[in-house]
Amino acid sequence: MPIQYYIYLSLALFSIGIIGVLTRRNAIIVFMCVELMLNAVNLLLVAFSKMHHGVALATDPATTAGIDGQLFVFFIMVVAAAEVSVGLAIIVMMYRNVHSVDINFLNRLKN
Repeated sequence: MPIQYYIYLSLALFSIGIIGVLTRRNAIIVFMCVELMLNAVNLLLVAFSKMHHGVALATDPATTAGIDGQLFVFFIMVVAAAEVSVGLAIIVMMYRNVHSVDINFLNRLKN
């Protein structure tokens, strides 16, 4: 499959995520859109890693070149898991204090 398909899909997913973050007011939906943007970047990293590995494999059959992108994806997934735990804890505390998950009410959490 050509790399352009992966680029277009990743661009579409990232654009949907940006539009969701900028237009939605629900904290959970904004959170999901941020995760969608992270997954779009992961898709692109894996696609480029596979492309680079295919080129390196043609020259040297015993190469390990091209796995760097997949390692970055692993670390991004670890950071995303930590983000989910902290972000959901913040959303739950916001709901307990304000009884809403609307991000316009975040100014009330200052007190």
